[in-house]
Amino acid sequence: MDRVIELRGLIGTATIETIVLSAVGLTIGGLLGLTIGTALYVTRRGGLMANTPVNVVLNVLVNFFRPIPFILLAIGLQGLVREVFGTGIGNTAAMPIVVFAATFGIARIVEQNLVSVSPGVLEAARSMGASRLRVIFTVLLPEAFGPLILGFTFAFIAIVDMIAVVGVIGAGGLGNFALQYGYRQFNPWVTWTAILIVIVIVQIGQFAGNAAARKVLRR
Repeated sequence: MDRVIELRGLIGTATIETIVLSAVGLTIGGLLGLTIGTALYVTRRGGLMANTPVNVVLNVLVNFFRPIPFILLAIGLQGLVREVFGTGIGNTAAMPIVVFAATFGIARIVEQNLVSVSPGVLEAARSMGASRLRVIFTVLLPEAFGPLILGFTFAFIAIVDMIAVVGVIGAGGLGNFALQYGYRQFNPWVTWTAILIVIVIVQIGQFAGNAAARKVLRR
């Protein structure tokens, strides 16, 4: 326990790094995932912009990358990230990998939530003369906003887990802190302190997401 007190400054830094990296991953991965997920929905058969070839390609990409265990994906992409960003370790290398993994996971979540929107609502908007893009941005996405919030909450929790995992390739955050000062120094107090902080971050994110979704769904 004394070691935890000694490392309180590093714990604070690692906690902030975890939150910042998770927020960046959710923001960039979320925008990319929202785009791909929406494209998956509108290009399906009978969709607003039905296009079988595009839908097939997007489905293959999502189905190919989404099931890969994150630790294997991180290792597999490390060489490519090194070529593009000049390094295969640290936050610079970890962030693109997290964004890449989050994008395909969120894309499928978005598609599944958009399916819950009644087709009749979309047809009504189209019959009133709204363009396809206008229907997407003013009807489809707003109608699915509540479920999407819950989906992005789930994604945030998954991204926090990813940030912990990329500690193995030298990224900052609580994962690296627990690995360096807990596991490698055989100090369970340090390890469990990091675990408990991750749990608190996840719980706060979950409560905030649930509250936001309830507020939207009550409207």
